[in-house]
Amino acid sequence: MDIFIDANRIRLSDDPKSFNHSKPTILFLHDSLGCIELWRNFPNKIKEVTNCNVLSYDRQGYGKSDGFSQTERDKDYLKTEANILAKLIDILRLKEVILFGHSDGGTIALLTAALYPEKIKGIITEGAHVFVEKQTLQGVREAKIAYKTTNLKDKLTKYHYKNTEDVFIMWTDTWLSPQFIDWNIESYLSQIECNSLIIQGENDEYGTLAQVHSIVQKTSGKSEPFIIPNIGHTPHKEATELVLQKTTNFVLNL
Repeated sequence: MDIFIDANRIRLSDDPKSFNHSKPTILFLHDSLGCIELWRNFPNKIKEVTNCNVLSYDRQGYGKSDGFSQTERDKDYLKTEANILAKLIDILRLKEVILFGHSDGGTIALLTAALYPEKIKGIITEGAHVFVEKQTLQGVREAKIAYKTTNLKDKLTKYHYKNTEDVFIMWTDTWLSPQFIDWNIESYLSQIECNSLIIQGENDEYGTLAQVHSIVQKTSGKSEPFIIPNIGHTPHKEATELVLQKTTNFVLNL
């Protein structure tokens, strides 16, 4: 299903008209190279246990949504995405919203819960960032090399089609720009009133555990860290059963 926000077409994974609006809705927010299809069947596995509605969407520029309407991002691009998400929630008349965000999606979840606390019941993040680290920048640089020297571009083209080059360049150029080095959203964390589950792989190639500690310590709502040993930046793929169990328990106890 497609909807339009600020004249841009956004692709949804499901038709919310079929939802049971008396139940919570879990909204899945993809990472900087992700889209609906890359969640695979993970949302449905959570739906089976929690009996919640589940919904994911392709942000503008990703997957089957419209292409980017600008050629550069500013430092507040993730805050802009949080504002768009709030509009999406209103347009779809969603209640009892729980956000599950991976990487950039995790940061968007945090910002949305901070800026629109009345709209969000709870949040789960994986590999979310609240400030820039050397490890993050090194991971982005290594991804740039892989894009040129491996089949990474071909893999991404299967999901982003003609938008692939823009998706990759917008991510790498933004995070590696001198203007972005002091990006930091820690000042928003105290505005987060809902409960949160903060997941990260111990060997996350894009961030250290300092990200988790900052979120858990600074949010106002009850925040639980979940550090998984021996995995990297994508816990729901690398440790699916562990993440499913922890996530479903969190949702069922909200």
